[in-house]
Amino acid sequence: MNRIGLIVSIAVVLGALGFLIFGQLEKNLVYFLTPSELLAKGEAAVDQPLRLGGEVKKDSVVWDAGRRAVHFLLTDGQKDVFVSSETTPPQMFQEEMGVVVEGKLLDDGHFEADRLMVKHSNEYHPPKEGEKPSFLYQDLIKKRATD
Repeated sequence: MNRIGLIVSIAVVLGALGFLIFGQLEKNLVYFLTPSELLAKGEAAVDQPLRLGGEVKKDSVVWDAGRRAVHFLLTDGQKDVFVSSETTPPQMFQEEMGVVVEGKLLDDGHFEADRLMVKHSNEYHPPKEGEKPSFLYQDLIKKRATD
């Protein structure tokens, strides 16, 4: 009887831990939506914390130096969402680059971002002899501009 009670107790504890870990994990995961998915949600998406992912549309970036803000269109190739961010964008931020923004959709239909992240390749190339690592991102931007 003592052995069966121990097995049942262990099973209950493991079941409770499994529920806490895996059952609550989904609530803490934040996936990003595409502009098409966000706009399809309509009013349900307004004022909700969201991640929005897509590509910065060409010729859409506007810098507001006075407010230290950046405004741009984020696209998935089908739909566009106007994004405003008063955070400093990463140095690699540029047009036609994949980005993920965190923030909320406002009533007027534009997305107010409080975090802007650049999606980039996971390939690492160490600096060549004589190169300064701090200037490698500039080479990436120049290369992208000539492509």
